[in-house]
Amino acid sequence: MSVLTAQETFGDDPVKSVGLMADDARVAARSLARAPRAWKDRALNLMADRIESRRDSILEANARDLERGRQDGTSAAMLDRLKLDPERITGLADALRELAALPDPVGSVVRGQTLANGLRMRQIRVPMGVVGVIYEARPNVTVDIAGIAVKSGNAVLLRGGSAAFDSNRALVGVLRDALADAKLPVDCVQTVDDYGREGASALMGARGKVDVLIPRGGRGLIQSVVTNATVPVIETGEGNVHVFVDESAPAEMAVKVVVNSKTHRTSTCNSAETLLLHSGAPEASREVLAALDKAGVTLHVDDRAAALLPPGSDHLKATEEDWATEYLDMDMAVKVVDGLGEALEHIRRYSTGHTEAIVTNDLANAECFTAEVDSAAVLVNASTRFTDGGQLGLGAEIGISTQKMHARGPMGLEELTTTKWVVQGDGHVRS
Repeated sequence: MSVLTAQETFGDDPVKSVGLMADDARVAARSLARAPRAWKDRALNLMADRIESRRDSILEANARDLERGRQDGTSAAMLDRLKLDPERITGLADALRELAALPDPVGSVVRGQTLANGLRMRQIRVPMGVVGVIYEARPNVTVDIAGIAVKSGNAVLLRGGSAAFDSNRALVGVLRDALADAKLPVDCVQTVDDYGREGASALMGARGKVDVLIPRGGRGLIQSVVTNATVPVIETGEGNVHVFVDESAPAEMAVKVVVNSKTHRTSTCNSAETLLLHSGAPEASREVLAALDKAGVTLHVDDRAAALLPPGSDHLKATEEDWATEYLDMDMAVKVVDGLGEALEHIRRYSTGHTEAIVTNDLANAECFTAEVDSAAVLVNASTRFTDGGQLGLGAEIGISTQKMHARGPMGLEELTTTKWVVQGDGHVRS
């Protein structure tokens, strides 16, 4: 199935056209909401098979996006997010198959009881309906979100950004082909990319047609959506992520956790950006800083951290701006603190509420840290890179929510559902 341009199908007016696409999505969502799990799982497996069988055409489309990005001066971090390769293509397919293997959240009973008057009450999970997602330069998100939407019974309208235009167009075509072959409505997955920024604006204003809007990307994109959308928004957050190396932290463990948190994949929101070192652990601190320097990380250090650096290290003097920066690159801010209390105060001041980690052998400090830190995810003696739906057994994720309403942390299948009350009686009336 070829993917016609939106203009060819709906016309040139972005607001009217996105409204029509949302109407089609609503019809598709109603049908998908009634689909049994076996049908949805078959569609997900077909999506995975088609992505692998059309690997070459997807990579060709992605190569065009990458070349355009290089010519436009796109940052290395953004190019890394944008890039697809054979391994990442396999990862996309595997994520869809993992979703197919997960329980279907639709129809599951959250709670229920028979009341004293004989009324039988159940609260069950149901799909959201029509979900809009606005994101940047991440073709993997196109597949993850489409898969989660299908499994959870939702239709999705995608705005993937101009940087990944060709990649997303190719992927959406493959996904819609698979839906057609699975005898499910193809309008469960649509893109408004053909309308550019005006399409994104129309999506933000489609209140009553789109049930919820989820932005995924940098601070500028997220705040633009939160500020301008009339559609209800689930805010996924930027990740100014901290790791605190406590006084009792074993040096070997601290090196492993900090280096992995920073360097495993720097362009992701769960990559560590600030390192807090306990002043009572100078030897462990020296080993950690030496390992980061050896790995090629540019360290932005305060005066006390500078004294712990190996000779000739690549470093800069930290400024106030560094403590609040999400680098998404091989840079890290480093500060020496005089205890857990000072570390917690620093995190409270600068954290974006995404993920924080402590490395410690002190159980009391670990418990205090997990109790006091007000972030979506708190890790003890583990890399911040584990704040991820797949790593936590949720399958692919739609994003990491940093807000407190409806969903918080990695958003998987259940987070893309709401609930409905079903009450059954035998001619009951209220007196």
